[in-house]
Amino acid sequence: MNPLQKTTQSTSSNWNLPDEVFFRDLRRKEFSRLDEHGHTYLDYTGGNLYGASQVSSHYRMLQQEVLGNPHSTNPTSQKATHLVEDSRAKVLEFFNADDYICVFTQNATGALKIVGESYPFNEGSSFVLLSDNHNSVNGIREYCNRKGGKTTYVPVQYEDLQINAYALNSALEEHAHSEVKLFAFPAQSNVSGTKHDLGWIARAQEMGYDVLLDAAAYVPTNRLDLRVIQPEFVSVSFYKIFGYPTGLGCLLIKKSAFDKLRKPWFAGGTVTLVSVSSQHRFLAKTYERFEDGTINYLDIPAIKTGLEFIENIGIDRITGRVRSVIEALAGRLATLRHSNGQPVVKVFGPTDYTKRGGNIIMNFFDPEGNVIPFEDIEHMANQEMISIRSGCFCNPGLDEINNCLTNDEIATYFMSRDEGDYRDMISYLGKMRGATRVSVGLPTVSCDLDVFVGFVEKIMER
Repeated sequence: MNPLQKTTQSTSSNWNLPDEVFFRDLRRKEFSRLDEHGHTYLDYTGGNLYGASQVSSHYRMLQQEVLGNPHSTNPTSQKATHLVEDSRAKVLEFFNADDYICVFTQNATGALKIVGESYPFNEGSSFVLLSDNHNSVNGIREYCNRKGGKTTYVPVQYEDLQINAYALNSALEEHAHSEVKLFAFPAQSNVSGTKHDLGWIARAQEMGYDVLLDAAAYVPTNRLDLRVIQPEFVSVSFYKIFGYPTGLGCLLIKKSAFDKLRKPWFAGGTVTLVSVSSQHRFLAKTYERFEDGTINYLDIPAIKTGLEFIENIGIDRITGRVRSVIEALAGRLATLRHSNGQPVVKVFGPTDYTKRGGNIIMNFFDPEGNVIPFEDIEHMANQEMISIRSGCFCNPGLDEINNCLTNDEIATYFMSRDEGDYRDMISYLGKMRGATRVSVGLPTVSCDLDVFVGFVEKIMER
């Protein structure tokens, strides 16, 4: 067991967390391996943890069933197809997505790539997106730019990392004349935890935009009702929600937007008919069009099990619990001071925790106010069996804002060399890159917070 955990479990601070008894019991039943191995896990945005009952249920299914490749009508193929379609139906039910088609992908990145390579970008098209986006969304600009379209980034506000309404509205209006235009943003930042206003979906659609919503960081702890909001495209990663299986996500495509995506190639399972001699093909008319090759038919049934696991707890209960836990932790961290009164940490993002999810990003400071390198923080956490995450989190836009890097500085750096990395940029610019991220989830209980606060207090004593 973690030495810090041994001391804090018996003298746990009074966090006054809601539903603590329920979630302690859930942890004991489903996540006991955390305490058995002495782990303090605070990287739920990086990867959620699976409940023991999820994998037990899936393992029993694998032991009992004989499943074959779904692309056939034989008995084992039909059984696999039935289980896959049960999971597909469950996904649509979970997100209230009657008006959507569910395409299974390898991950959220695979879902985003489908949009990038299939969206009809051309010389007059526009791609508008927030500076706060995962690189898997940023990468779509390559498709737009190569077709001669224009990519426009809208910075979020430095003060609270939320959308600057004036700047975003101006950018959307500026490109509203484009016949083909796509607006992309995350429902929740994978770095700061900021929940961005989903009202921008309807606003952009009123101006003729198709909207791509990256929901990967949002749906693990928030309800997404696709009858209430209706973006054309939604990307999801399932292990972010319930831990197992990894390597599976989905793209939810609004039925009215399905034919806007022009698949640039075909593969096994994506066509109804193809000819070699005349080089013609007929693409499948629904989700099969984008599910290249053999789908992961042995793991897809575990999606239904995972979603039922979340439903049994209650997504609204999870939302309230996670918000209370991360707010309590951030509040406690804000009180920590070095002996000379200097703060130990700075947490970035909004102070209104109804506008945040279960992750926070922070920098650590020594008594003189100098930033402690995030690599040092993670190394010290590793020694205490505390799992946190550090770096730029595949979100360079937010990192550039937090570390006050200017457009000119960044452009000068990239033009000065043919290759590099963030350490090279730090050396060249004399400015920091990266930070530390802590994220909580439904297995998080008060002793985890005590361990992390105790860890920060040890940094104060260095």
